[in-house]
Amino acid sequence: MNRIRVRIAAAFALPVLAYGLALEFRPPNAIERSSALGSLAHLPEPLRRALDPGDSFQLMPKLGPLDWLANHDEPGQTFDEFVRSQPNRPEGRRRKIYLVPLGDLQGGGGPPMETLRQFAAAFFGLETPTLPALDLSSARVRRRDTQMLTADLLALLRARLPDDAFALLGVTMTDLYPGPQWNFVFGQASLRDRVGVYSFARYDPKFYGKVAADAPRIILRRSCHILAHETGHMFGIQHCIWYQCVMNGSNNMDEFDSQPLDLCPVDLRKLQWSVGFDVRERYRRLLAFYTQAGFHDEADWLRARMQFIGSGR
Repeated sequence: MNRIRVRIAAAFALPVLAYGLALEFRPPNAIERSSALGSLAHLPEPLRRALDPGDSFQLMPKLGPLDWLANHDEPGQTFDEFVRSQPNRPEGRRRKIYLVPLGDLQGGGGPPMETLRQFAAAFFGLETPTLPALDLSSARVRRRDTQMLTADLLALLRARLPDDAFALLGVTMTDLYPGPQWNFVFGQASLRDRVGVYSFARYDPKFYGKVAADAPRIILRRSCHILAHETGHMFGIQHCIWYQCVMNGSNNMDEFDSQPLDLCPVDLRKLQWSVGFDVRERYRRLLAFYTQAGFHDEADWLRARMQFIGSGR
């Protein structure tokens, strides 16, 4: 039985930092990145090849003064540290990630639930059912102007957690706040209760008064990104400093948009250890999704990555 740990995971929110006090982040060197991945000696050859970074992964970029690691001192979580933390794992009957819309997701300009379901199933390698939308019009959810309080939404989700769920994730196009001292939060989750809630409201360019011809694709990619990142936290995966990775922290939308949509080798190993999927099959399913969704850069990266793994170089 895994030890239950409590964590509140939130995407970039305000207030988060004292601007102007930038830290000196030093990117890990090759030896440190290899050590973070851990020993691969006992792994089967196909998995060792899948975890060989080759030249597929970009190192951490030069930071701006407002970027995450310029303002948050994070040492990084190695694979061995991850295992020693005894994170929650899908086990027994609890091997499903449930998604539930909170209110009218698509009517509010959000991505289709079926598309989000397909992405989550491919990314995490677990069955991902969707539940009927929750009507919040009569729910006891405190509001502030056009925002909803995350604590009340998490309580609603806890009461509806299926017995076979690893996690239940609520998604909404309504803005969120976690308390009166905060401007907003993109997402919040409780590992102890295995529930999370994420808002896609601020991923729509219209929120910032911008018009984008490809707004549906932008909203979908950002929504997939935050779904992968915050659900990754529910597996016990902390922010990544080893490579550019979907688990990197973010303080602003430019930083968020510049990050890749997949896991670096260190975090891929953590998720594979938790779930037990075949990495090559995971990549094939993600490639099919990216191709259908029009995520061309991600699809091209996956094709090159799969070729590298298959070549055994």
